[in-house]
Amino acid sequence: MWQRIQTVFLALVVASMVVSIFLPVWLYIDAQTGVEHQLYPLHYSIVENGVKTTTYFPFCVMAMLMVAAATIAVMELRRYDNRVIQIKMGTLNSLILAGVMISIVVFSNQLAKDHASGWKYGMSLYLAFAGVAFNWLAVRFIRRDEKLVRDSDRLR
Repeated sequence: MWQRIQTVFLALVVASMVVSIFLPVWLYIDAQTGVEHQLYPLHYSIVENGVKTTTYFPFCVMAMLMVAAATIAVMELRRYDNRVIQIKMGTLNSLILAGVMISIVVFSNQLAKDHASGWKYGMSLYLAFAGVAFNWLAVRFIRRDEKLVRDSDRLR
């Protein structure tokens, strides 16, 4: 199972989704007042004078989609004996990962409009995009293996 490159790519999808849940998506620190705004996939926090205010909904949608993508990637890893199902699950995972990317971009841009300058994207945004690329590569190599098997069956 681990000798196939798509298994490594699927493991990287799982790792990138799990790690990105705990890293910030968007950060802003107001230089004048010292107020910190932090957007994580689980919540949005504002730290003002040592008091932390946290809002979970609708920002937790990002984390739910990340957990769903990681779960499907694990299920896809375990179905290494059936490449057709792996391709279908990979396609479904691509849709869920697209939802992750869209939600991250929408929420971070919504917050960026409120704060004109001085904000920056966090590592979670980049890990989500890396997860999409890894999933795409995994599906590509699964399709290549399936084509190779079908071509060899034709020769028999």
